[in-house]
Formats: sequence, C-alpha cells, structure tokens
Amino acid sequence: MKALVTGADGFVGTWLVRRLVTDGWEVVGGVQPRPGAERVGGMAHGVRWVPLELTDAGSVRRCVDQAFDAVVHLAAVASGSDAAGDPGRAWEVNAAGTARLVEALVSTKRNGGADPVFLVSSTAEVYGQGDGSAAPRRETDPAAPCSPYAASKLGAEVAALEGWRRAGIRTIIARAFPHTGPGQDTRFVVPAFTERLRLAKRTGAPAIKVGNLEPVREFLHVADVVDAYARLVAAGEPGETYNVASGRGVSVGELLDRLAKLIGVCPVREVDPALVRATDIPYLVGDAAKLRARTGWAPRRSLEETLKEVTDAQAD
Repeated sequence: MKALVTGADGFVGTWLVRRLVTDGWEVVGGVQPRPGAERVGGMAHGVRWVPLELTDAGSVRRCVDQAFDAVVHLAAVASGSDAAGDPGRAWEVNAAGTARLVEALVSTKRNGGADPVFLVSSTAEVYGQGDGSAAPRRETDPAAPCSPYAASKLGAEVAALEGWRRAGIRTIIARAFPHTGPGQDTRFVVPAFTERLRLAKRTGAPAIKVGNLEPVREFLHVADVVDAYARLVAAGEPGETYNVASGRGVSVGELLDRLAKLIGVCPVREVDPALVRATDIPYLVGDAAKLRARTGWAPRRSLEETLKEVTDAQAD
C-alpha cells in the first residue's frame, strides 16, 4: 500500500508519516521546496520526499502522478494568525491548492490511473460561533466560519467534495478539533503558554501576557488525531465528513492553570489586546459519534498526559 502525505514535514504530517510507516505503508512525503531542504527528492526513514507547491498546478500534477492507494492532504496555511495576516494567501493555498490537487486526481483517474482514497484534513473552526450554546458540534451543524483561516479551510472542503460529486474522487473530510503534542509550533496555544510560563519561571518574571481565557476548547493529543486519520483512510465512507473530537472541553484559563501547575509557577496574567481575537469562538467541543461508529476510534490519551508531554518536550 502506497500513500502520499502532503505537508509531510509539518507538525501533524511528521506524526502521520511515522504512523503509516509503522503500519506498513510505503510513504511519499509532499513538502514545500525550500532552500537547503536536502531531503526533498531523497530518502529519510523509509520515506521518499518530493517537492510540492500547492500554488503551482504543474508541481501538483507531478506530485500525484503515481499509483497511490491513499492521498492524505495536510498541507495548508495552518495558523489562524498567519491566515489573518494574509487572507489571500490562505485562500490561495488552502482552497485553491486543494482544488488543484483535486483536478490532478481527476485527470489521473480519467486517464486510467490510480483512484486513491482522498482524506482532507479540515478544522472544527468551520462551525464558527454557532448559536452560542455549550453543545458539542455535530457534522450536521451548519458551517459558519468567522475567520480567514476557517473560511479558507471550508473552501478546501467544498473543492474536495466537488471532486467526489463530479468525478467520484473518494473524498473523506476530517474536521479535527484542537490538538497538540510535542513538536507543535509556539504560534499555537499550548506550546505558547508553556514557553511563556517556562520563561517566567526561569527569569522570575511576575506576569505573563495572555489573550481571552474564557473560550472552551478540547485539546486532543496529535497521536490520537493521527490514529483517526489512519482509520478513516482504511474505513471512512467517501463523500462523508467526520469530526475528530473527544467531547471533553476545558476553558483556556483552566488550561493555563494546569500548565502552570505542571511547570511549577504561578505568575499574574496580564491581558494583551494583541492576543485577543474579536471573533473568538466561545465554545468549540465536538461530538465524534459518527467517527466512532464507523471506525471504532476513541482518544487514548488524557489531557493531563498530553500537557505533560508538551511541557517535558520544552524542558530546559
């Protein structure tokens, strides 16, 4: 079995590549070409790395022009702050890039080539603020994105499912709820808090900067998300959307409390307006009953275990 993973050198991508290799897959990693990226075109840990630039249709066609059994599409502008800083680029990469990938798969299939499962990694943020209630989001809830990032990811979903309806591309959408783990970039909340708390402890700083601590989120371990993706590749139903969620929420303030306890520091919290998003979603917790019924998936790692892994990974 052979799989293409786009964005294979990203946070989730590196975890997924390891999982697929362990499961016996032959993996090709599509990565954005960068100066000095020596592994592109070479081999590493049994993975063949190939250049992939989602804004270049030719690059996309060359990348998918092989007999894959599965294509897992992770490559994206994945940071909400990056997308807000340049919404046009977020749409160009996330939505238009997915459309280019779909068209390449359609062309390959029509020319008698492979017909892989096409798993698209989306985000729970497409649900937006909803009706304001503290109810777990279900796949049947309307999508109402309220950020450039979420809107561009919904655009990616639309492009992928259009390929399913038009040409039978076996598309599966995975809406992952917030997740973290060792190796995640400090643009994201758990490693960002960990970094600030560790700095406060090391320097004796009496306070740390925070944004809005009221929103409720769930924080899955990245390995559990990767497990869901692997199960969906094997057993997901084409044309369907699945939440990847634990159903267990925690306020951002409580998350900070737990991290502070693990690190052994208790600084004062100072709200920094630059860290407050006007369109913060008050409650973003998901119902994964559909995924569980289809694949038997359930998260295995507790929030406490997950946070400890992140803090340990950042230890001095």
